[in-house]
Amino acid sequence: MEQFRVRSTQRVQMLDITGEVNQSIARAAASAGLCNIFLPHTTAALIVCENWDPDVIDDLLQRLQHLVPQQGGYRHGEGNSQAHILSVMLGCSLTVPVAAGKLALGRWQGLLLAEFDGPRERQVNVSLIPAGARPT
Repeated sequence: MEQFRVRSTQRVQMLDITGEVNQSIARAAASAGLCNIFLPHTTAALIVCENWDPDVIDDLLQRLQHLVPQQGGYRHGEGNSQAHILSVMLGCSLTVPVAAGKLALGRWQGLLLAEFDGPRERQVNVSLIPAGARPT
């Protein structure tokens, strides 16, 4: 398993981590297989989304914050219930195919870390299952 860290600069933010994950795959020297990306955090998430037009990200964040408002009469005492709820809704783990030594994403897709309780540093865990691997 590879790990890297990402630092957000805002409370709510999308950070492109496609390049860092592809670097982890390159270090593992796997040309094909499956890549699992996991966040060991409860107030952030992972998504695959269009990564060309920044308006898509802005629209997504705006709609998510509308669906789950920051101030919603929540009982959790830390004041970050919105972040916990959005993390659960989007998920903290993704599995993406690997082809030609990198994530096999579509032309406009990117792998994004969705920060909902920043700014802070996040750890990203990357595990690779090479094609043809047999369970032990």
